[in-house]
Amino acid sequence: QVQLVESGGGSVQTGGSLRLSCVASGYIDSSYCMAWFRQAPGEEREWVASIGLSCSTRYIDSVKGRFTISQDLAKNILFLQMNALKPNDTAMYYCAARRRWSYEYPFWGQGTQVTVSS
Repeated sequence: QVQLVESGGGSVQTGGSLRLSCVASGYIDSSYCMAWFRQAPGEEREWVASIGLSCSTRYIDSVKGRFTISQDLAKNILFLQMNALKPNDTAMYYCAARRRWSYEYPFWGQGTQVTVSS
């Protein structure tokens, strides 16, 4: 079983930066792909970025050049550095994990709120 705990959310103004962290516990190895998702009020949850030794590092188009996903494999921590934040980045951000051969993400954190004001 894998447990994920996010932190680092907060309120910033347009153009500001935040760094989200996700600490993974339980059995995590190189077969896992890690990802960030987000869900704005009234919207469906959307994938933001993913990374892993067995997975490609990819981003949704709307955050390319502004967000950077990274991980500390030794400490099992996933990061999302978010720069040049915009009001439409406002959402609950979730960390998720899956095995590289799975299409679905069965493991999720509780989320951390990001609010960007204009």
